[in-house]
Amino acid sequence: MPNPTGPAPMDGEPSDARQEELDRLQREVRDLRAKVRTHPPISLAQGIVQERYRLPDAQSAFDLMKRCSQRHNLKLRVLASAVVSVPRPDDDRGLWFPGRSDRRPPALRFLPGHRPDKVNRSTVLKQVLHQALDCTGAPMGDLQTVEPPVGLRMEQHRGLSEEFLDFFAVVDEGTSCSLAARRRVRVASDVASDPAVSEPAREMILSVGSRTTHSTPMLSPAGRTVGVFSLHLPRENQDLTRAQATAMDAIAVQAGRWLDWHQRTIVLNALEDVHRYGTALRGTPIRRPTDDSAG
Repeated sequence: MPNPTGPAPMDGEPSDARQEELDRLQREVRDLRAKVRTHPPISLAQGIVQERYRLPDAQSAFDLMKRCSQRHNLKLRVLASAVVSVPRPDDDRGLWFPGRSDRRPPALRFLPGHRPDKVNRSTVLKQVLHQALDCTGAPMGDLQTVEPPVGLRMEQHRGLSEEFLDFFAVVDEGTSCSLAARRRVRVASDVASDPAVSEPAREMILSVGSRTTHSTPMLSPAGRTVGVFSLHLPRENQDLTRAQATAMDAIAVQAGRWLDWHQRTIVLNALEDVHRYGTALRGTPIRRPTDDSAG
C-alpha cells in the first residue's frame, strides 16, 4: 500500500522531523558554547563594576553595563572587554577620559548609503567579509577581531562547519590569521605544509576543504592590529590576482580605521556612561533593562 506521506527515508537518513530536531539541538549546543565563552569576561567586568561603584550586588553591575551597551548599540561582550582592559578612572567626577572629544568617523566606501557614525559594528564586520568573498570568489571565509585579553575572537564567517567555528572561536597562535595579526601584513598559507600552522589547526582547516588561506590584518592608523579577515581557497598554493590583493588591502584599510574610531569613540562613550551612572548610583539598585543589547 502506498505511503500517503511520501517515501520513507532510506536506512541511515533522518526524516524531516528528525532532521529539524537535530538542527535545533545543534543550535542549542552552539548557543551554550557561545555563552560559556563569553561568560568569563562579562562576569569579570561585573565584579569590577560592582566593586568600583560599590553597587549592592552583581546583578546591579550587570544591569548597568547592559543599559550602557544598549544605549550605544554595543554587544555586551564588547563593553565588558573594555571594562576589563582599559585602565580604571582616576577620580570620581564622572569623567573617565577627561579632555577627550569625539573624532569624525572615517568613510566606509564599501557601505554606500550608510552613515559611518550611525552604522553598527556588526554590520560593518559582516560587509567586510562579504566584500572580500565577493571580489575574490572565495567559497569560505571568516573574520576575527582583537579582544583583550583573549586574543582573536571569531565575529563573522561563511561556508565553515560548526566544528571549525567552535575550534577557532578564540585564537592566539598556530594559524595564518594569528601570524598576520602579529606581523601586521597579509599572510598566504599553504595549509598542508605551512610550519606556522599547528597540527590540530591544520587538521581542522583541511577538514572543511581549505587548502590555501589568505589572512589580511585590519590596522589602526597607528599600525595596531584591530582584526583579521581570512579567505579559504580550495586549491593548494592558490594565489590572489593583483587586482584582488589590491581590493583586499583597500577593504582592510577602511575597516581598520573605522574599527579604531569605533573603539576610541563609541566604546569609550559607553565606558563614560558606565562611570557616570555608576558614580551617581553608588549603593542604589538601577532599573532592570529587558532587551538584549545589539551590536
